[in-house]
Amino acid sequence: MVSKLIISIKKLFNVYNTTNNYMKSISEALMWRYATKQFDTTKKVSDEAINEILEAGRLSPSSYGLQPWKFILIENPELRTKLREAAYNQSQLTDASHIVVVAHRTTMDESYIDTYMQSIADTRGMDVKDLEGFKNAILGSIAGKGEADIKAWNARQSYLPLGIMLETAALLEVDACPMEGFDSSKFDEILELSGTEYASVAILSLGYRSTEDATANYPKSRFPAEEVIIRK
Repeated sequence: MVSKLIISIKKLFNVYNTTNNYMKSISEALMWRYATKQFDTTKKVSDEAINEILEAGRLSPSSYGLQPWKFILIENPELRTKLREAAYNQSQLTDASHIVVVAHRTTMDESYIDTYMQSIADTRGMDVKDLEGFKNAILGSIAGKGEADIKAWNARQSYLPLGIMLETAALLEVDACPMEGFDSSKFDEILELSGTEYASVAILSLGYRSTEDATANYPKSRFPAEEVIIRK
């Protein structure tokens, strides 16, 4: 009995210790990350790390699970040069190892929702007819939204995977910079999104910081927890 108790206590201690170390690593990773201004052009992020970051984005939550987004991985150097011109010549567009453009859906119609319902049914091995209640709830929710409201709603949803990809990159010790400073209409034209149901909303540059990037050494500036977190 005593030996079993000792084993149980050791297991609990190991779980506690592992959890604390893991939580510490998250905080350390977020303290380490910053919006990288200059990337080392000689260093490339591995395919495994890029795929892990993109997968984190794919697994992100969204309202009703609708996933109104696409992630466009830009690898073509000529394309990246064109995008840099449409992003006010920001060097990250060409100097980072990889560029991901986050695009959001500009519509949310019954056809897309039907596709989503079928995806759920296929994944869970159920009859799509059993999801009629869920489908009608979504349709009811968007019925009162105008075109501009739908666009804004979908755009806001797209920042969820952007944040999760940023954290995932930090945990993998991959530098990143989230960016909004670009001409979205020109981006859409270059990426052949114009005339589709998607529009660019944000950029995620990924790579490794340059030793010449002075901002890497700036102390992280955040408001104190007691000013940000409200407990009631």
